[in-house]
Amino acid sequence: MTSNAPSNAKPATLSAGLYIVATPIGNLGDITLRAVDVLKRCDGVACEDTRVTGKLLKHLGISKPLWRYNDHSEDNDRQRLIASMRDRAVVLVSDAGTPLISDPGYRLVRDAREQGIEITSLPGACAVVTGLTLSGLPNDRFLFAGFLPNKDKARGDVLAELAPVDTTLVFYETGPRLLKSLDAIAAVLPGREVSVARELTKLHEECRTGSPDELSAHYSQHPPKGEIVLMVSPPAKQKANAEDADAMLAEALKDMKASQAVAKVAKATGLDRKLLYNRAMELRGK
Repeated sequence: MTSNAPSNAKPATLSAGLYIVATPIGNLGDITLRAVDVLKRCDGVACEDTRVTGKLLKHLGISKPLWRYNDHSEDNDRQRLIASMRDRAVVLVSDAGTPLISDPGYRLVRDAREQGIEITSLPGACAVVTGLTLSGLPNDRFLFAGFLPNKDKARGDVLAELAPVDTTLVFYETGPRLLKSLDAIAAVLPGREVSVARELTKLHEECRTGSPDELSAHYSQHPPKGEIVLMVSPPAKQKANAEDADAMLAEALKDMKASQAVAKVAKATGLDRKLLYNRAMELRGK
C-alpha cells in the first residue's frame, strides 16, 4: 500500500557546474520557484556579500556554505571557485537582481566557459527591465549603459557619445549623484523626457517621468536614497524636407514595393504616409 505521508528524503542533487541565479531586487516574494529549488539543492553559493545573501537564505529556510565573490576577488579566488564546480553545483548570486548586470560575474562565467564548466542561467528580477516597463518611455528598443561616470566631464562625454543613438537610454544611478546626472542630461540631451525609477518592488516604489528640470526640482526637495534606474527618451525625429523624402523614396523604390518604401520612409522621417504614397506614385510614373 502506498503511503501519503510526507517524505523525509533529501532532494535530488544537482549536476555539477555553475548556476547563475537572479534574486529579488526588493520584494522577497519575487524569488522564482526554480531559484528556490536550485538554492535548496546546490552545494554552495558564491555571493557579493555573505550578510545580504545570508538573510535571503534564512528567509527561505535554506542553509548553505557561502563564498564571497565580488569585484575585489583575485584570480586565485576565481580559479578555486571554478575548480569546485567540476564536482559540485555552485550558485552565483549578486546582492539583488540578475548577476552580471552591472554586478560581478563576467570573468567567472567567461573562465568557467573556457574551462568546459556546464553553465545554467535562471532568469528573474532585473531592475533595468522593471524600471523600463514602469517609465512609459519607448521600450521596443533600448540601450543599457550601466552606471554613468562619477566625474562631471566623463559623465558629459558618455552622454554626448550616446546622443545620436535612436533608442531609449537606460542607466543605473545612485541617490546622491542623481541631481548631477539630471543636470548633465539637461545640458547634453536637451528636450529629452526622463524617467527616474526607485525603490522598485518595495513599499515606496516610485517612477517619475518628466523633463530633467522638473525632476531636479522635485528631488532637490526630496533627496532620494539607494540605487536608481535612470531612463532617457530617444531623440526627437527630425522631419525631412521634400527633397530629402524624394531621395529616400527613390532609393527605397529600387528594390521595394511602393507600400514598403513608404512605410520605411515614414518611419525614418515622421512624414505623413498618404502624402508619401502619392509622391511615390509620382516618382514611379517618371
